[in-house]
This record gives sequence, C-alpha cells and structure tokens, in this order.
Amino acid sequence: MLETIPKPISLYCLAGYASLVSYTWSGSAVSAEAQAATKTASALVRSVEGSRALFGRKATIISQLWELAHECAEPGWDGYGAHAIDPTALRNAEMFLRALPEDLPMPECAPEPDGSISLDWIHTRHRLFSLSVGPNDRLAYAWLDGTDKGHAVARFDGVSVPQRVLADIQSIMR
Repeated sequence: MLETIPKPISLYCLAGYASLVSYTWSGSAVSAEAQAATKTASALVRSVEGSRALFGRKATIISQLWELAHECAEPGWDGYGAHAIDPTALRNAEMFLRALPEDLPMPECAPEPDGSISLDWIHTRHRLFSLSVGPNDRLAYAWLDGTDKGHAVARFDGVSVPQRVLADIQSIMR
C-alpha cells in the first residue's frame, strides 16, 4: 500500500492565510453578513492554530505571549512603574510571530517597561538578536554577532517579516 506524501503548502496559501488572520483582527464588520464572515474566519483560524501538526511551535510561543501579557496587564507589574503591555503591541507581536517562517527558531518573549514586547533570539551570549514590538508598525532591533553589533529600525506590515530583519535573525541563528 502506497502512502500518500502531503504536498507542501504553497506561498499563495500562506499569503491567503496571513490575510485571513489579518481580516479576523480588523473588527470593522457592521452588517450581519460581514459579522458572520468574520466569525467564520475566526473559527477557521482557531481551528488551524489549535492543531499542533499545523501550527505547533507557533501555537506554543503565542500561548506564552498571552501568558506574559496576562502577567504584565497591570501598570507597575515590575515594581518600578512599568506600563502594562499595550494591547496593540500584543496584537502586533502575535502577527509578527505568525509571519515567521516555519523553519526559523522561535524567539523568547519578554515584557518591556514601556508596554512593548521584546522578541529575542539567543544563540549564545555573544550571538543574539533582539526585536522590540510596540503599538505601531515600527520594529526597533539590535544584534550582537561576536564583535559585530548594530541596531536599526524596520516597518512591519502585519503580514510579512521585513527581509533585512529575517536575514539578520537567520545569520545570528545559523
């Protein structure tokens, strides 16, 4: 008996899925039909993301992200007057994690005192990449690669990881 080998998901399918996720976040449905479409899209996204086979590592990190947001939901969560995690920063970080390629290691998540979220890829103490996700489309990031270090800013459209950011993460994690 021949076993059927599943075909890889096409880039068009992934782009459509990213758009579907983005659609579920918009919350602008007014008519009954639009509300029904949003509800159906949300149910489909929950179903896909609930599957460990389809969304395993990302489901785990997104769950950790929401736990972090819950733990840091009140101002002063750090005992020094830090802002609560901004709900828009949380949404942006979740969308960024969804946009990461499947073959890339998942980052560690940490709260920042200004209400933003830090996503950190740490290969060794001398090779790391840290990205700050806030309530706007601006991604501030910094890296250390042995004696080479730097920082920059990129824009995140909510669907795809900026190419420079992706290349820098891959360079650190290789």
